[in-house]
Amino acid sequence: MSQLIRVAAEHFSQYRAGFHALLSDAIASGASLGFLANFSQREADEYFEQVQDGLNSASHCLWLVLEQGQVVASIQLVLCLKANGLNRAEIQKLMVLRSARRQGLAAQLMAAVEAHAHSIKRGLLYLDTEAGSAAELFYQQQGYQCIGGLPDYACGPDGQYRANAIYYKTLSRAKP
Repeated sequence: MSQLIRVAAEHFSQYRAGFHALLSDAIASGASLGFLANFSQREADEYFEQVQDGLNSASHCLWLVLEQGQVVASIQLVLCLKANGLNRAEIQKLMVLRSARRQGLAAQLMAAVEAHAHSIKRGLLYLDTEAGSAAELFYQQQGYQCIGGLPDYACGPDGQYRANAIYYKTLSRAKP
């Protein structure tokens, strides 16, 4: 049985090893998450420090799915803190362990993010993903609209540049 949790800043360290294993698995499966296949422990540590800083400053929200205490999925919501952008937030790094895919965990995480975003009056969510990836169909099924993309946007883990696709979803019209 899976357990969905929102990770508080002070508890991040207890999930860090599992989060690292999840990230490694996603990169090994070809996911373009900002790292190349041979990413180092130093690069991972720097990334985890950025996540920790975001949680500490409340600019990031992190959810994990645990199965028998193991991290099997995660998602992040990064809040725009600019006065003119308090209606928007970016969904980042939706990851599901390869052995846990096709069980509805990604949809469960998206629902949690959207519910939280709505509760804090974030009416516009956006994300980017690799163009042509299976993730595109998933986001479309979740009600996200593609507004285009950029060629050669980022390298995949294999070092080859790939296009991205940019998606958004309007939850509500929050007022400033």
